[in-house]
Amino acid sequence: MEKKKSAKPGEGTGVSKSKAKRETRRKQMQKAKREAGAARIMWTAVAVVIALGILYVVGRQLYIMAIRTTPGTDYSAGLADDGRIADADMKAMVELADYKNISVPEEEVAATEEEVEGEIASTLESYKELSTDENLEIADGDEVNIDYVGTVDGVEFEGGNSGGAGYDLTIGSGTFVDDFEQQLIGHKPGESVSVEVTFPEDYREEMAGKDAVFAVTINGIQVTPELTDAFVAENLADTEEVSTAAEYRAKVENNFYQEHLQDYLTTYVLENSTVNSYPRKYVKATKSILKNSDGNSGTETEDEIAYEKELTQRAEEEVKENMVYQALFEDAGLSFDADAYYAEQVETMGEEYVERYGAGYLAQGEIKQMATDYLVGLYQ
Repeated sequence: MEKKKSAKPGEGTGVSKSKAKRETRRKQMQKAKREAGAARIMWTAVAVVIALGILYVVGRQLYIMAIRTTPGTDYSAGLADDGRIADADMKAMVELADYKNISVPEEEVAATEEEVEGEIASTLESYKELSTDENLEIADGDEVNIDYVGTVDGVEFEGGNSGGAGYDLTIGSGTFVDDFEQQLIGHKPGESVSVEVTFPEDYREEMAGKDAVFAVTINGIQVTPELTDAFVAENLADTEEVSTAAEYRAKVENNFYQEHLQDYLTTYVLENSTVNSYPRKYVKATKSILKNSDGNSGTETEDEIAYEKELTQRAEEEVKENMVYQALFEDAGLSFDADAYYAEQVETMGEEYVERYGAGYLAQGEIKQMATDYLVGLYQ
């Protein structure tokens, strides 16, 4: 049986060879058109993405340029010479806290024992004197004054001589090598002591690991006075206006009380007052000052938009504080002679200082101080 032959294109189908070829070319052309169309769509999409990217970059840069704050040094910008914020109605812009009816918790404003004792200790420390009393003995923690000459194998080495200038050393501070300081404990002013030490292996090369002997002369021990009536009468009567130790302690306690009371009251008023609207020009001026300060302190700005947002928040916080103090100042009916105050500042601080900050800024400081004093005075 003969095998059937496979039909060639156009054979046995009723389609001519030329027509079959045309159909094949037509399909090839359609495929090419589809591929070309897909390529055009793809490249169009790429072009659109690139264009959008360019527009985003350009638009972002234009936006940054529009919101970018210019650093400034005019501290009085946006302020009148009397210290008030220019063109701003505090009654309309600020809902002031009920500052006349604040409940002050005594335990939060009372002085603590640690504060009082720390302040007294600091005062006494400032009056310590070098004592040469030979009955005193050096103890751990004492501050002593010594002279010394160091030798290695009987030969003086560089940097090992105080030169008779006296050296203040706190025992136990670890300032000197090995157990140098501990070997002075128990000795008295006027004594000469031989101190033997071994320099550490990681000390400077010429001295590393070597044994040395220091001839030490104890010049004296710093002695801190005690808080007594006699001490107060001699040292604090004029400056602190007290005559006894009990009076000085009471004054220290009251100073801390006043400090805590002021902090509590001002914080309460600031946190419980609401700013309904901000004076935009003054906010802008404040941002300029803050940005100038940031620049001087080396603050880096990686995301400028985020920085500008944060800068606005900081400026509004500062402006709110100034607005609240001004609102309190005006609500309390306070006033002062701005011209006289300006002249006083020139005399006290100097013309250069006053010109640097301007009349408005300095007067604003006085508004804040007067408002604070008035507020604290309501609770005394």
